[in-house]
Amino acid sequence: MLTLYNSKTRKKEPFTPLKEEVRLYTCGPTVYDFAHIGNLRTYIFEDVLKRVLFYNEYEVKHVMNITDVGHLVSDDDTGEDKVEKKAKEEKKDAWQLTSFYTGEFINDAKRLNILGPTILVKATDTIKEQIDLVKILEEKGYTYIIEDGVYFDTSKLDDYGKMANLDQREAGKRVEMRGKKNPTDFALWKFSKPEEKRQMEWEAPWGKGFPGWHTECVVMSAKYLGIPFDIHCGGIDHIEIHHPNEIAQAKAAYGENPANFWMHGEFLTVKEEKMSKSKGNFYTLKDIKKDYPPLAYRYLCLNSHYRSKMNFSREAMQGAKNSLRALQNRFDDLEQGSGMVSDEYKKEFLEAVNNDLNTPRALDITWSMLKDNQISDQDKRTTLEDFDRVLGLRISETREVPQEVTDLAAKRDLLRRESKFDEADEIREQIEGFGYRVEDIKDGYKITKK
Repeated sequence: MLTLYNSKTRKKEPFTPLKEEVRLYTCGPTVYDFAHIGNLRTYIFEDVLKRVLFYNEYEVKHVMNITDVGHLVSDDDTGEDKVEKKAKEEKKDAWQLTSFYTGEFINDAKRLNILGPTILVKATDTIKEQIDLVKILEEKGYTYIIEDGVYFDTSKLDDYGKMANLDQREAGKRVEMRGKKNPTDFALWKFSKPEEKRQMEWEAPWGKGFPGWHTECVVMSAKYLGIPFDIHCGGIDHIEIHHPNEIAQAKAAYGENPANFWMHGEFLTVKEEKMSKSKGNFYTLKDIKKDYPPLAYRYLCLNSHYRSKMNFSREAMQGAKNSLRALQNRFDDLEQGSGMVSDEYKKEFLEAVNNDLNTPRALDITWSMLKDNQISDQDKRTTLEDFDRVLGLRISETREVPQEVTDLAAKRDLLRRESKFDEADEIREQIEGFGYRVEDIKDGYKITKK
């Protein structure tokens, strides 16, 4: 039985999908800059979740958003839009900026062997639907207008913020009111300031402007998954503001909590401080891949439970790199042949990952299996390949695939998901020109030597 920790109830619960297919929504990146490895830790946890669902033989429909507008520098709806601010600083077109960083995020995900979503949707592709949602909330009496936008009145919901224990926050204690009725009220639609010319703005019944960040996710999840769906994921920092605001809108508009399970990944820390761009203590995958293979970072993340804080250091990365190399070498040294998956170790492994994605225990079981002299080399190879369906460490793939090939394979996968099959075939030929082949599998693709 798969059990998962549900932030909504603050306890582990048996997971059963609402319908035959598991419907999963994961909050994606705000594409104004490179994702840092703290962000990427969350996407690795979500990837493990999806792989565990596949391992339990569920079909999964996974939607991930790209936030390319509306995410302000402050969570209390003040400050500049992160995308507009970066575009202004770099004197760039905002649309080109978000396209570039979306591509970089996808490349980072592929380097970490994170499976692509079924649907990747940009916030700017659903502006009409977001305006329609605000209209529904307005008609039902949940909105009011102040100088800078249309706001949601959280006092209209008795259980607002229940998941985060927000109902006891004192008015004005943590946020500047600025004309809001309640400190927890949030923007649904922000007005463009008369003195500034935004690159991303749209006409709406209340005035020209752009959607609030919290509205975007409600619309994208509802449009592609329906409400309620099975699982909504994000970082632990979403528990206090972003996700309660999603729940509030869905309950007000549709009478439903949007998701049955809410799951959150803990922070990555540096010297015991949260890694963040605002603190300047962050690393990107580009920073660390100069010295460590990206999958070493994935191994490091697997060695900590997703709900535990994980401290990043170069010593920890070196240890993960050594452990990954040892695991790969152990696999390469095993005698090849027709093998069977060990029933005993598979049972233990499944119990571990089905216990709220206990990957540290799963790694321990993997090493114990490899050290067991009662199991043949062939069975060890087959069992390790089976476990790697969840671990995602590409144990059986050719080592040291050139970066050009890895990037081409990621580009081809994106083209395929956009149904650009002719262009994808051209990329396949380029890959084969390097002496490699890319094979499409159920969970994504794999690269092998020709």
